[in-house]
Amino acid sequence: MAPTIPDPPEQAPSPPADQAGHVETHGIDFIPDGERHGRAHELFAVWAAPNVSYLSLVVGGALILMGLGLWQALGVIVAGNLCWAFVGLVAVSGPAAGAPSQVVMRAMFGVRGNRANIALTGWFVSVCYLALSWAAASLAAFSLVDKAGIAVTTGVKVVVIVALAVATLAISVYGHATIVRLYLPFTLALTAAFAVLAGYVIGHVDWGYRPEHPLHGAELWTVVIGGTTLVASAPLSYSNSADFARYLPRTTSPAAVAGWTALGAFVPSVLFTSLGALAGTALDMSDPQTALQTILPGWFKPAFLLAVILGAVCNNAMTAYSSGLALQSIGVRIRRSRSVTLDGALGVALTLYALLVSNFLDTVSNLLEIMVALLGPSIAIYATDILWRRNRYDGRQLTDESRGSPFWYSGGVNWAGAIALSAATAVAFTCIHTQMYTGPIARAAGGTDLSLPVGILVATGLYLALTRAPRPAAALRG
Repeated sequence: MAPTIPDPPEQAPSPPADQAGHVETHGIDFIPDGERHGRAHELFAVWAAPNVSYLSLVVGGALILMGLGLWQALGVIVAGNLCWAFVGLVAVSGPAAGAPSQVVMRAMFGVRGNRANIALTGWFVSVCYLALSWAAASLAAFSLVDKAGIAVTTGVKVVVIVALAVATLAISVYGHATIVRLYLPFTLALTAAFAVLAGYVIGHVDWGYRPEHPLHGAELWTVVIGGTTLVASAPLSYSNSADFARYLPRTTSPAAVAGWTALGAFVPSVLFTSLGALAGTALDMSDPQTALQTILPGWFKPAFLLAVILGAVCNNAMTAYSSGLALQSIGVRIRRSRSVTLDGALGVALTLYALLVSNFLDTVSNLLEIMVALLGPSIAIYATDILWRRNRYDGRQLTDESRGSPFWYSGGVNWAGAIALSAATAVAFTCIHTQMYTGPIARAAGGTDLSLPVGILVATGLYLALTRAPRPAAALRG
């Protein structure tokens, strides 16, 4: 009788590559159709949670401090936030390519050229924003610790900053599905907290507010354009929206992807930046956290501080997630989870240095103002390419970094994109007006900052003019 051969032990099935509660295994690689899931409407909460934000209140208050009247500030807020339409348009390339923005942009700049683009517009900007958001959250957390009766020593500050970073990076490391799962309840919690805040703010608003020295003529337009650029700098920094849409099925409606993405960010951004402007009519918003607490009852102050912290965590979890993908896309051979951790460690180091050693954040903030001259043209080229290609991208070919790739172009660079970006940025720099630098055209125009519209228009026009060849068949997928 032949010996009985035992059946091999059953192996537990491996979890899906993108499942809430499990570390996401995909990085910048192509997402096969069999692993696509979700619906476009989920993007609303993904983009709403990070924009129900304390930083929005700060920006709204800053518009009043710049000398605008209430209704002027509200108009600027709506105008600047219209740039979320770019973010919505960029998101549609995610389901089409099954790849993140950092990979899709190889179509515009080439495999090598895109590494330089992402190093600045993706990785560097993300790390700077990590430090800025963690700093804001840390100040709120320090106040919360102090209210609990704990002395806020240097050691306590370090522990608080690291704890905030760990909570943020845990979400980023688990990745896309966890973000989608968590951000709906986060959005509801933040909206509830800020709705209560709004009730107290509205009770103090001076609806007839006029600045002590109203602005007129050229001076008014200078501030209006500068304020619009300030508001628009937030959406322009999110050329990564395909990162959060790339798991959607290829058949998902592009209009739905663009609409839910843009609406999810636009609505809370307008509402809460406007709330900051309303508060500025009655409070000194040069120190918003302290000013707002003067009108809040004692029972709500801890909830307000917790909402500030949660909003920053939501914002930075998305930022760290994309910065990890950016680090991979510029050529660092490392798993996504480790790239997120590495960028998070750098962001923590910058935050610690800024809060404990020097007023470094002012420099970072001023630098990001200047970066608008680069971010505007970059996202304009991205949006233009989507329209030019009719959003037809082959994700497998986009992930091919070899010399035979259809996106290798000439020496790894798509010179149409590289020249358009460089030239538009150079022209935008001549039109920029910030505390750190004022370009010659802005100086001649009395400080009027036209860098945003000029950069976008020049980048779009040049890219279309230089991209004269027929749409590459290898890049299209019907």
